Amino acid sequence: MAILKIKTYPDSVLRSFAKPVNGVDRDVRKLIDDMAETMYEAPGIGLAANQVGELKRVIVIDIQREGESTGLIALVNPEIVERKGSIAIEEGCLSVPDYYSEVKRAEEVRVRGLDLNGKQIEIDAKGLLAVVFQHEIDHLNGKLFIDRLNPIKREIFKRNWKKKKKKKG
Repeated sequence: MAILKIKTYPDSVLRSFAKPVNGVDRDVRKLIDDMAETMYEAPGIGLAANQVGELKRVIVIDIQREGESTGLIALVNPEIVERKGSIAIEEGCLSVPDYYSEVKRAEEVRVRGLDLNGKQIEIDAKGLLAVVFQHEIDHLNGKLFIDRLNPIKREIFKRNWKKKKKKKG
């Protein structure tokens, strides 16, 4: 396993649409292992393949809160097939470091994809897990959580980001 470099905003790979994966082979399993290790090292609760420069429809998630864990969830070619309700939760992103904002998303989702064995599965998720699925699948579609902010918040983010980069640069 290897720790991969996480791409950060405004890297163009984050705006690219990830391509479907044809089956789960050794290379895909290695990518999943490397992504999981990278996510745990960061630390984060989810990671999409394009965040590490791979334009493949692969995500990993593991929400660890108050001594509990979802366990590692790895999905290939994930898609949301059902959405219910609405919830607003503060989100952050490993590709947009040090920025957090409330984002409105579906409170419940049903996600379909391939597991590590290439078998199609469906997962029903609520609350934070549902939000993380939506966040990671957005990445695969070239979207960041900042794209879901209202136009004023998004413009303020962009201005502040540019100022922050000038100070560092």
